[in-house]
Amino acid sequence: MSDTPPPGLPPPAPGPARSGCLTALMVIAGIILLLPGVCALLFGGASVIDEGKLDSDIAPLVFLGLVVGIGGVVLIWAAIKGRKAPPARNGS
Repeated sequence: MSDTPPPGLPPPAPGPARSGCLTALMVIAGIILLLPGVCALLFGGASVIDEGKLDSDIAPLVFLGLVVGIGGVVLIWAAIKGRKAPPARNGS
């Protein structure tokens, strides 16, 4: 069995290639965005440990930090998952 499409279908068009520099910048930006998420976990956890519940004054900031941290995870995932090797070409 070969990996070539049937004769009636055109070959799939390759997507635009992303440079390695853009991938590295996306990963670095994602790591920077992880820092507010770590701070939110630390301050939110400290607030819960001290008072037994999350303080209502700090809750919106903790939520915002977690959302930014999740954005960092998504950015890193997109940078790594979106970088694909070009398909191998057969010499036939």
